Amino acid sequence: MSKQLLIIEDNKSIASVIKHLGDSLGYQVTIAESFAKVKSLLEQEQKFFVATVDINLPDAPNGEVIPYVIERGMPSIIMTGRMDEKMHRKVLNLPVIDYIIKENAQAYHYLLRILSGQLTNNKIGILLVDNFSASRNQLALLLKRRNFTVYCAGNASEALTILDQRCDIKMVITEQEMPIINGVQLVQKIRRKYAANELIVMGLTDGNHNFQAERFIKNGADDYLKKPFSSEEFYCRIMQNIERLSYIEEIEKLANSDDLTALSNRRHFLEQTKMVLKVEYEQPPVQLLVILHIDKFKELNDKYGYKLGNKILIEIANILKMQFATELTARLNGAEFAVFIKDKELEVIKLALQSLQQYISRHPIEFSKKQIDITISLGGKLVNETKTLQSLLKGADQALIQAKQ
Repeated sequence: MSKQLLIIEDNKSIASVIKHLGDSLGYQVTIAESFAKVKSLLEQEQKFFVATVDINLPDAPNGEVIPYVIERGMPSIIMTGRMDEKMHRKVLNLPVIDYIIKENAQAYHYLLRILSGQLTNNKIGILLVDNFSASRNQLALLLKRRNFTVYCAGNASEALTILDQRCDIKMVITEQEMPIINGVQLVQKIRRKYAANELIVMGLTDGNHNFQAERFIKNGADDYLKKPFSSEEFYCRIMQNIERLSYIEEIEKLANSDDLTALSNRRHFLEQTKMVLKVEYEQPPVQLLVILHIDKFKELNDKYGYKLGNKILIEIANILKMQFATELTARLNGAEFAVFIKDKELEVIKLALQSLQQYISRHPIEFSKKQIDITISLGGKLVNETKTLQSLLKGADQALIQAKQ
């Protein structure tokens, strides 16, 4: 179900721009052009996920609408055409998501980022590390206002335990002054385990000790904040770092994925398989590297064209994702795919592969009002202590040739 966005704005042009932004993100948008309309909507107990709130309305020229929506617990973004020092101080003390000055197009780009974040930030975990609960709780409140998932730790040891348990954590914010293990030492421990492209680390330092900030950066932190800082500065630093990490993740995803099928590409699959082969087990499972090929793919491609070829490749990839969701899968090249499977019993693996072949052969692909039958051949090589990745690939490839023959 779409999230509800309430736009409180009497200027029709501006309301239209914000509505366009909301629509593009999948919000269900409602516009209220007056304070009276806002009251009418909220009195009907209509629930809104977020609201953009214009300070000056025809029937509420002095911002009377702001305390009204805040009292009703609505997450709000303040929109204003002007901002002076007095108003700035007032807005910063309000429990709102942010404020935006409606002065140029960049303001609406910023609004788009905030509205997008409110929808997706709940997937991002942020760990706060501070032995003082009051300051920790204050930062947690700010982060929850932006819809982040927040974890709290009172010391470094507790923080490292939470990090090991929670795979959604993308950022750690740590105070420097802590007993036993301080903030800089915690950063050192984190960086031994997590690279900069996996986890953001931000240090909090006392403004009276300048050298602490430099120590954070030199020991692996990505950023720092000197206390005291405003909620505005805090949000800007958080957004900047989270977006940077998102860009890195997107670039890595593009570099590691096959463009057509979104499976891992050959390079990434081999890297991941190498890592798995290095894992030591007390009771090693049965491990099998499988290479599969679409039978007579070139003939089908030549006869019906690349559109059918692409459709077949995508369909095979989707089936692999479905039937081997927990295993490493890849498109190696052309019509050749790979799966690295592990299980306690070899017979279980054989049954899974037979099931894969049968499923594909029993589900023809519809193309140009025709039913195109598809079959696959596959070959595999078992892992044992003497096998390298190259010998596994060679063995699986030889088994595939035998299967085709």
